Amino acid sequence: HTGNYSGDGSFWHLFRSTSCPLLYCYSMNIPIYSILLGLGWKCLFNWALMFLQRSHICRSFLGVFSASLAVVDTILILIFADIHIHGDARLFLLDLELTRYHTCLLVQILGQVYSTLQWPIVVVAGLEHFCAISLQPAHSWAKRLARPLVAILLWYLTALYVFLLSGFTPVLEDVSHHQIQQCWVFHTTEPLQVVTVLSLILGCAVLHAACSTRLFDPPPQKDRIPDQSATHSRKNVVCQVLHVFLNTWALVLIFLVVLLLLPVGIPSYLGLNVAWLCFLNSFLIAVVLCVACPASQIEQGLAAVPPDSFCEWRFNFNLAAEEKT
Repeated sequence: HTGNYSGDGSFWHLFRSTSCPLLYCYSMNIPIYSILLGLGWKCLFNWALMFLQRSHICRSFLGVFSASLAVVDTILILIFADIHIHGDARLFLLDLELTRYHTCLLVQILGQVYSTLQWPIVVVAGLEHFCAISLQPAHSWAKRLARPLVAILLWYLTALYVFLLSGFTPVLEDVSHHQIQQCWVFHTTEPLQVVTVLSLILGCAVLHAACSTRLFDPPPQKDRIPDQSATHSRKNVVCQVLHVFLNTWALVLIFLVVLLLLPVGIPSYLGLNVAWLCFLNSFLIAVVLCVACPASQIEQGLAAVPPDSFCEWRFNFNLAAEEKT
């Protein structure tokens, strides 16, 4: 969608009147150098976090996907920087002349792809964590082969969806590419949606554990001893999970709540990053542990907590053992 826009808000009225998806009807006009700076810092932060958790990269789907995300961000920032530096020269890639138009176009497409990837990543990582915690572990070679294949498949299917099925329409200004100094960038709300949904699931699991404990506490009966011990074990696991998770990520949760309450938009090209995936990994582990509560499996070594570079998931089942005796 093109048009000759000034910065007086006429574009806002025109853009709001187009048939764009609800989540993308809000945008911001950002200078190109700010976009490059933001992507550059994001890229450096991605690789710093990758280095810090290098021992866990191949041990989970989110680790493998974080590596692919860091590579994609690096390639794109190099392309964007090259286009911006040679903005007044003729730059070709595969017989295509690249201009600042393509910087704005790629930023919008990149943001759409990143926003679309949020929920598939949550579903795949959540299923992997649930299987790792609740089921017997699969062969390590099969998991190592499946993780990069699933990551590549997600990128491919998401790109197909964005280009063919989503109805996404880029917004570009109808001026010479030499005069383009700013790009219209869409907001994304998917990270806040993910946090809200996972928080609701986690809250329901906590309430279930608390209500189950109150239900089975009075008065003790012989025929309810197994249920009572299982209930106390569930409460023990939930309390320890919340303590570990909040000790590490409480400030991030507060920051996300502030973003949810304030009318502040998250640029879509920054919505998916390795730091967010690290937080998401810990959050999904906490949710799965509270929902499944595999106290006996973990205690007997039949289930293992997925790798996490930030939260140290150690459990003490002494109280539960005393109640069982």
